[in-house]
Amino acid sequence: MNLCPVILLADRSNSDVDATASTLESGLADVVAFIDVDGDDLSEAQLAIAIGGDGTLISHGPMLAMRDIPLVGVNCGNLGFLAKFDAESLIEQRGAIFPEPPPTLKAMMLEVRVDDGQATIAMNEAMIAAGHPFRILELGLSINNVPAPTLHGDGIIVSTPIGSTAHSASVGGPSVDPSADAFVLTPVAAHSLANRPIVLDAGAKVTVDILKANKGTSLVIDGKVHCQLKTGMHVHVKRSEYTLSIVLNPSSTYWNTLVDKLHWAAPPG
Repeated sequence: MNLCPVILLADRSNSDVDATASTLESGLADVVAFIDVDGDDLSEAQLAIAIGGDGTLISHGPMLAMRDIPLVGVNCGNLGFLAKFDAESLIEQRGAIFPEPPPTLKAMMLEVRVDDGQATIAMNEAMIAAGHPFRILELGLSINNVPAPTLHGDGIIVSTPIGSTAHSASVGGPSVDPSADAFVLTPVAAHSLANRPIVLDAGAKVTVDILKANKGTSLVIDGKVHCQLKTGMHVHVKRSEYTLSIVLNPSSTYWNTLVDKLHWAAPPG
């Protein structure tokens, strides 16, 4: 059997991650050849295994998407919503993953640009956050160049389907099937009862005009501050040309994860 060339993305200084990595290296030895990565040269890699929590997967996702390398997520964190495996289940399912083309989810990503600046890829979401001194923002919103009424509130989140269960969900946004060709606009603490989340076709182009900002108003991409935003600036969001292939666990589905990890539709108690 030909061994599948794989890169291992793991923080070996973390004892939990190091133990999981060691388990995988021994448990996958009959199907995987772990290769050393020289700088940014990933050309020989057929798959990547990332060990950690959702943050680990999100940090590596855009880079892997640009190189068209499927990602196998192994949870070694708290929630692990995006990671489809733990070490034991990946070893158990190795015959369906390596070296045959594994089942994957093509996860859409977002291209985010401020004014005419350089584009940045968002795997989960792009958020405009009010910031200090936390006065209400005034945001002009347009979709495909069609303007909407000014949004007054603490900000807005534009999320991908896989990002819909992250920050967007915590402020009332819908959960979107990760295979859907769509993304979500979710106002944050909108100063209007009529302002509700919107699910848009993936081909839509969104522009947010910063009509009134605070000193600390920021653009946050996948949980990290990307830049400060000032009155008069414009944030443009559209579907990225890149998609991330996330390797699926044949023994589990998105709905299993939604129920088991987010306790979807569970009764109070």
